[in-house]
Amino acid sequence: MDKILFLTMLYDFYGELLTDKQKEIFELYYLNDLSLYEISSEYNISRQAVLDSIKRTEKSLLHYEEKLSLIEKYLNQRKIINKTINDIENIISNNSLNQDNISSLSDIKQSLSSLLD
Repeated sequence: MDKILFLTMLYDFYGELLTDKQKEIFELYYLNDLSLYEISSEYNISRQAVLDSIKRTEKSLLHYEEKLSLIEKYLNQRKIINKTINDIENIISNNSLNQDNISSLSDIKQSLSSLLD
């Protein structure tokens, strides 16, 4: 997985555990694509201080994931749901079921699909 994508996922899951300043600097750097210089000018701090804040924030986010594994669980659930949906599609396409069973499987598939949205 791309580093920036992974970090933004970490932020989506654990961002509320960060301080307001950590959130602001992280968002400016990763979400708004501002440079270290632009952020340092806005906060009247050095570029090194901005970089240090970003690195500390990344470390905190990674630590939260290491302890709680929410992203890992989320990705595993999506994988299982997708596999289940594919299995249901295969059963339906075989047409060896009666119409009630096909309808029930379609409902299950729709429910699982809604969990992915």
